[in-house]
Amino acid sequence: MKATKCKTTKRKTAPSIANKQESAIISGAGMQDHNGLYTIGVDLSDRTCVVCVLDVLGEVVEREKVNLERPDLKALARKYPGARVIIECGTHSPWVSRWLTKHGMEVVVANPRKLRAIWQAEYKTDERDAETLARIGRVDVKLLRPIQHGSEEAQKQMLSMKMRDVLVRRRRDIINTIRGTLKALGWRVSNPDSARFHKVVLEQLPAEQHEVIAPCVKVLALLTKQIKEYDKMIEEAAAAHPAASRLQQIVGIGPITALYFVLKIEDPERFGKVRDIASYLGLCPRRDQSGDVDKQMRITKAGDSYLRRLLVSASQYLLGFYGKDCALRRHGLKLCERGGPRAKKKAVVAVARKLAVLMASLWKSGANYDPMRGCEELAADA
Repeated sequence: MKATKCKTTKRKTAPSIANKQESAIISGAGMQDHNGLYTIGVDLSDRTCVVCVLDVLGEVVEREKVNLERPDLKALARKYPGARVIIECGTHSPWVSRWLTKHGMEVVVANPRKLRAIWQAEYKTDERDAETLARIGRVDVKLLRPIQHGSEEAQKQMLSMKMRDVLVRRRRDIINTIRGTLKALGWRVSNPDSARFHKVVLEQLPAEQHEVIAPCVKVLALLTKQIKEYDKMIEEAAAAHPAASRLQQIVGIGPITALYFVLKIEDPERFGKVRDIASYLGLCPRRDQSGDVDKQMRITKAGDSYLRRLLVSASQYLLGFYGKDCALRRHGLKLCERGGPRAKKKAVVAVARKLAVLMASLWKSGANYDPMRGCEELAADA
């Protein structure tokens, strides 16, 4: 059922917008660096959105609550052509930003971490949130640390990998539940690969215990089948993508990590320095410096959590028993030797950070991967 469209409009009768703009230019107030006379803050919810429109002098021209539907957003774009729209990053922000941009509006997607003025407000409403977005965007959009959403096609491909990840985690939860149930009954099963668990678990138990776990075993078989289908689809997509194929040369990087990395970044030239990608993925430590105090803090964990988890998993593989000898592995093991309560965790994050930078560098430069590059520096430091 569609939400009812209701308007609470406040319009200024005088002076006209043109006169206001002329006054603003003369006085130097309310100057904006974008085309159009309006800055619009849009607070998105699941079915509706609240719109607050500011004119060139920062006065509220209109407040409106509209349905979060494409025709309603298209009508907003026609009503305020060329206006700057500020929305907060969220579930609906990718398609909303693409739709409004397609219809001629300048869309800025605000980083939620930079909107403390909204989520820590003492009196918080959708109308106030929309107005706050508009006012901050009118002053300087850089204060919002704008987020760049990827294309619709990239989003669809990334969705298949996230759906696979959901199935893998559900399979793991079911396996752990079965193990716990059997232990409570006094039975233990071996620890095979997750993809084979449903094939061997019933063989290791007496017949009277089968009915307890048989339904879950059937679900495991279905999950494993679907995961294999996703794996095949992802491998084919990664093989068809030149950049993803190239990144799989790196030790520890498989088709899922390589393809998701390429789809998420899309253009390596968006980073002036390849090292900036580590900060983009939240793998750099926070900093709290004041005077002589410069605290050592944990990583920010900003950006895409799934991609960060993939890189951390690749790092754990590199530093694990089956990891192949390479410069990254030697660097991580050297960090582990420093000891301390969290040496291994710090080493894993450090290697994940270097992996991200290495992937961006190879993609950007087109150079071939040399697994032992940098070993000379490590030997010199030792």
